[in-house]
Amino acid sequence: MTRGRRWCVAALAVALLAGGCTGDGGRFHPGAADVGDPYVPGAGNGGYDVGHYALKVRYDPADDRLTGEAVLTATATKSLSRFQLDLAGLTVDRVRVDGAPAKHRRDGAELVVTPEHGLPAGQRFTVDVTYGGVPHPLPSAELGDGGFQATPDGAIALGQPESASTWYPVNDHPSDKATYDIEVTVPDGLAALSNGVPGGKESTGGWTTWRWSEGAPMASYLSTLVIGDYRVTTGTHAGKPIVTAVAAALPADGPAAASVARTGEIVDFLAGRFGPYPFDAYGGIVLADDRFRYALETQSRPVYGPGFFRGTRPNTEVVAHELAHQWFGDSVSVARWSDLWLNEGFATYAEWLWAEHDGGRTVERAFADRYAVTDWSKPSVDPGRAAMFGDAVYQRGALAVHALRRAVGDETFFRILTGWLAERRGGTATTADFIGYAERTAGKPLRALFDAWLVGATAPALP
Repeated sequence: MTRGRRWCVAALAVALLAGGCTGDGGRFHPGAADVGDPYVPGAGNGGYDVGHYALKVRYDPADDRLTGEAVLTATATKSLSRFQLDLAGLTVDRVRVDGAPAKHRRDGAELVVTPEHGLPAGQRFTVDVTYGGVPHPLPSAELGDGGFQATPDGAIALGQPESASTWYPVNDHPSDKATYDIEVTVPDGLAALSNGVPGGKESTGGWTTWRWSEGAPMASYLSTLVIGDYRVTTGTHAGKPIVTAVAAALPADGPAAASVARTGEIVDFLAGRFGPYPFDAYGGIVLADDRFRYALETQSRPVYGPGFFRGTRPNTEVVAHELAHQWFGDSVSVARWSDLWLNEGFATYAEWLWAEHDGGRTVERAFADRYAVTDWSKPSVDPGRAAMFGDAVYQRGALAVHALRRAVGDETFFRILTGWLAERRGGTATTADFIGYAERTAGKPLRALFDAWLVGATAPALP
């Protein structure tokens, strides 16, 4: 921060006490209450960037009550008089900013924080929030409930595009990624599973505390908390910890356990196509709760609903899909939800790659079968909120990926993928960013091809 400008005189003494002279003449302004993403109105906040979350939560299934303390380390991106955090439903007991008490109030699902002094642009600060209550999911007519949901033996915090704000205060949008330390205390005998590297556990007075650490930037919707009766398997793979868990209600020798047992093998296959695995831990969690009719790429440890494992045979294609997201969606995240095909199109294509490798349908066969039944009136890019998880995002997105491969050839195609993931690792991106990178790497224009395969209203010619 620049200090000592001539116009920074006594009249600005208040600003000096608040952190010095700022480039806007010492004026402080409220941070935006919304990131402006129409797919998630009201979600996210402006004026700051979170670098780290340190979360300590305690949950008792007997009364569904959660208590927590969240310490956020952030940097002001504008000179702030106040700022907001997303927090749905829970009661806030105390807020401190840089150790000093801060005023706070609720505005729906927002926590409005007014620090004792303004925060100059560029200043790093901490926010310490203690809170508690009975968490509830966020209902959505289009997308289904997301967030913290109680189960008979514990709880599950999971959901896309929003879920984190139901169990901790957060800037709940993938454009603001951060690292995490997560500490969860539950009654003895229950597992408490989350993201990243396991930090051990300890028991005292009938309660067990489980610790987890995610050292790579993570979008908030990728954070998870799974509490209950699970068979937890730990080990190492390629020198990194691998933790898988299957709900005790599911058979120990069933298809769910057999599927997640191949996690390391599938990661190694995908790393051969996409480049090095981007995180410090591996894993997977299989639920027994039928309310969760989806799988989600929660960072380093995907969570799978039970419906994927109803048969007698393993389902490794869903595992390949969620593990591919560790590169496409988790390491490189969407900057806005309208570009979700960048996550889902590539993860669907990874299913095709894995199936071919594992003795199933070839990629060319998968491409031809999907091309024949695609509804080209529905776009992959900006499909609208109600269609953001529709076939156009997943299947038409995968068609576009293979069309690129056909257009540039295998060597250039995989060079585009590995280079893109390496360049953008830990960050966010848009469709325009990817097209620009592909064109530079291939050395030829590709926008017309992407326009035809992603948003054109008629079936494009095969490249």
